[in-house]
This record gives sequence, structure tokens and C-alpha cells, in this order.
Amino acid sequence: MDAKPETEEKSIAQAAAIDLLVVDDEADFRESAARYFARKGFIVDQAEDGEEAINVSTNKKFDVVVLDIHMPGMNGIRVLEKLMERDPPPKVIMLTGGGTIENAVESIKKGAYDFVTKPAKLDDLDRMIRRACQTQQLEKENKQLKEVIKRQTPEGEMIGESPSMREVFRLIEKTADSGKPVLIQGESGTGKELVARAIHKSSPLADKPLVIINCAALAEQLLESELFGHEKGSFTGAIAAKPGLFEIADGGTLFIDEFGEMSGGLQSKLLRVLEDGSMRRVGSITERKVNVRVIAATNRDLEQEVKDKKFREDLFYRINVLGIMLPPLRQRPGDIKLLAKRFAGEDWIIDDDVMSRLTSYSWPGNVRQLQNAIERAKVLAEENQIELKNLPSAIVDAEPERLLVAINDEVDLETLNKIHVEDTYNRCGRNKTKTAQALGINRRSLYRLLEKYDIA
Repeated sequence: MDAKPETEEKSIAQAAAIDLLVVDDEADFRESAARYFARKGFIVDQAEDGEEAINVSTNKKFDVVVLDIHMPGMNGIRVLEKLMERDPPPKVIMLTGGGTIENAVESIKKGAYDFVTKPAKLDDLDRMIRRACQTQQLEKENKQLKEVIKRQTPEGEMIGESPSMREVFRLIEKTADSGKPVLIQGESGTGKELVARAIHKSSPLADKPLVIINCAALAEQLLESELFGHEKGSFTGAIAAKPGLFEIADGGTLFIDEFGEMSGGLQSKLLRVLEDGSMRRVGSITERKVNVRVIAATNRDLEQEVKDKKFREDLFYRINVLGIMLPPLRQRPGDIKLLAKRFAGEDWIIDDDVMSRLTSYSWPGNVRQLQNAIERAKVLAEENQIELKNLPSAIVDAEPERLLVAINDEVDLETLNKIHVEDTYNRCGRNKTKTAQALGINRRSLYRLLEKYDIA
């Protein structure tokens, strides 16, 4: 037996997931159509009148319904109206006899996808059904995208009056209009996503999509599929072609969180997109072009990882065109009171001993940990007043930080400055670039301070 033509096999594969209902009181046409589409790989059900069609479609969702307009009892227009009440409704193709074009036009107004005049050619009907399914898939993906964007509506705002945060705000303003890639670095919980949202909101792309993905949340194969999309059949479970987030974000901004977790193979593919906008879906040989601004964030020291050959040097310099270093909360204790009051809300009172404990704690989880601590305290508090007993024991029992205790001691300003510079230098892993950014000064000023205070 000769092998089936490649195009026919492909046609059958594409139709495999299509659930079809054929509704017609003419048994000859209904049954021959059912046999034809079953051979094509469709999953086919039949109904001989409107009442049966409603009953069948109540218990099963159909992708497409081929529906005769003129039937005894409930006619096709009435069946169409009921089908349009479903969520989501199927795509409906109306069958109409000669001289009843007015009814066909009426059905289009009521939501039908298209109509075919009898006698209908099954190969023409086949093509129309496939187009209807493609339209349905696009509508589904568009709805999903709107839901994603809705869920990702920015919440909260960045708060801070410290010199290091004023420098962050300045960099956000400067980088927003450039359109260049941005690399945001900082410890977990410092607000890297808030910075990305602020850049996008202040940029000329503010009315375009901001699409977000977290590299640490997905396995490598899934991450590649999410970023670049895939073709049908490219791997087990790929039952339909799917656009990637680069395509969805085309014309807008893609925020890649936990950027440092990306594998070497994906780093290579990402570099190509950043260089000229070229990308391919998984399983595709067709190259696509996208225009996407990339903002990446990581809590890793990528400069060190480049030195250790754990991260591509060319990608690091390509993404780090504009860099923003977020200071940890312990390096800006003056902002803790502002943040605590904002998280608590205007109607809440925070006891003085609570505020003292908050400002002397090291906050390894940074702003996110502070927010969680305040929210927990509000649940446990009485009469809108947060007391020390409402805080987590890890915060209440912790040893105060040397720098923060020193602020409350009777010491001169010069000593405080030295302690602050030395602690910041140590916390930044003795990395001079990061230390200068955290202190809100340039590298030359930092060198002078290190020499002045004899910090090796």
C-alpha cells in the first residue's frame, strides 16, 4: 500500500483535536459528512434536529458546529442563539439552501462564523472548519494574554528617601526613555520587579504589554518554550503551536526575573534576540523577528559568574548596557520607618519599641520580609495597634546590627561614616563597583573614602 501523502498526514494530525458536531435532518448528508470528517481525524458527533443538538452540546463542548438552518421543530437560527450563550461558544457554520441567503446573513449577525450553501462540498467545508478552529485558538490566546496582563497590573510603589534610593530613582528616570536593555541586580526581596515596572511605566512603551517571566520557576525545556514558543508536535504534549513570550511582548517590554538561572543553551538563544531580534520557536526552522525591550533581574553576582565561566560574557555585556544596583534594606535603615508605616496603613499605630526593633534588625529578606512581618503583625494585633509581641520571634530575638546600634550611641559623625562605608563594602563582597552604587557615589569618591578610613 502506498504511503499517505505528507500533506494528508499533516492534515490529519492538525484535525486530531477538533470536536465537531454535524446537525442536519437530512440523514444522507449528515452521515456522509460524519464519515468524511472521521476519516480526516475529527471527533464527530451527529444530531438530526435542533432539540438533539442542544442536548448533545449541553454535555460536551464542541470546537465547531455545522448547523442546518431549515429543520423541523427548532430551526437552526434558534439553535445558534442557544449555542452563543455557552462559555465559550463554539464556532458555528450554517448550512443554507438556495434562496435563503437572508437567513444566512441573519445568522452571521447572531454570531455564526460563516455559512455554506447546499449542496456543500465537503472539502470546502473542511477548509472552513480548520479556519474556524484557528480563529478560535487565536481568540483563546488573546483572552489568556489579557488575563495575564490584568493579573500583572502594577501594585504598590517604590518608597525611599535614602541617598542610595534617590540614585535608583534617578537611574530609573534616565534608563526609561533609552529603549536599551537593563540589568537590575540586588538581593531577593529588594524590589527588582517594582523597578522593572517603574521603567516600563515611564518609558514610551508604557501603553504596550509588559510581560513577566521567572526563570527559576520553570524547568529548562518549559522555559525555552515559554520564551520562544513551540510548533505543534515539537515535543511530547505540544498538541498545538504556541507563540512565546517574545512574540507576545513584541513592541513592548519583556521582564526576565531570576535571569542568572538561565542555562547556557538558552543564554545563546537570548543573545541572538538581543543582537538583532531574531528567534525561532522550538521545533521550527522558520526565523521570526521581534522588537522587544528586555529588562532582566538577578540576585546573583553575574560579574563574578562571568569570571568563573558560569555565565556568558558576551550576554552579560549585552544585557548590562544599563545597570541598576538595588541596595539591601539593611543599608538604608532610614527608609524602614517609611516602609513600615506604608505597609501598616494610615489607621494603624506602631509602638515605639516596635519601630526601634524594626530599624535595628538586619532584614535578610529585605523589603519583602518587612512587608510580610507587618502584615502578620496586623493579623495578630488588637485595636489597630502593632505591639512588639505581634512581630515574628526571629525579629524580636535577633541580635541588633552593629551599624544600626552605633547610630543610637554617642559617637561622632566621622566614626559613623567609617562604619557605614566599611559595612557596605563588606556586604557587597568587597566589590568596589557595587559598593559605590550602594552608597550612591562614584568609584573615585569610594577610593578616597577607603584610603581615608584605611579600609583594605
